[in-house]
Amino acid sequence: MSIEMITGYFENYGAIAIFVIVLLEYLNLPGFPAGVIMPLAGIWAANGKLSFFMTMVISVAAGLVGSWILYFFGRFGGDAFLKAYVKRFPKQKPAIDRNFEMIQQKGAVGIFISKLIPMVRTLISIPAGALHIDFMKYTISSTLGIFIWNFFFVGAGYIFGDKVLELLA
Repeated sequence: MSIEMITGYFENYGAIAIFVIVLLEYLNLPGFPAGVIMPLAGIWAANGKLSFFMTMVISVAAGLVGSWILYFFGRFGGDAFLKAYVKRFPKQKPAIDRNFEMIQQKGAVGIFISKLIPMVRTLISIPAGALHIDFMKYTISSTLGIFIWNFFFVGAGYIFGDKVLELLA
């Protein structure tokens, strides 16, 4: 997905586009890199299209919904879902195994920390669900991690604007 395409979606569909694209990114779908999407949302906010506050609310809500979807896949699909996922994305098996270990050792703190680590931050939701981590603890730790991650990237776009576009191009 190109920068121009994402920007076009933002221009045509506004806040809905931010929500959908960030949701897809948090579902760990290929083609939706956070390092591109989040700064572009920040640039869009800096240009007065939407307030920074609303951009953050939308991006955190989308991230949380995406995380919940993967959590429930893990919780109700458990082993069957993980086997199918690893079959489709075999390179991610070591990351999933590490996530299981981290959650078992650190619980909600491990989920929070994982939400700050690229690639792991989206994958942590599946093992969290499979291990039946308390949903409220999962939600709180995920929200905090998602907020920090999104704040950093959306904020970078908001503050540095065109300089970020030059780096992404």
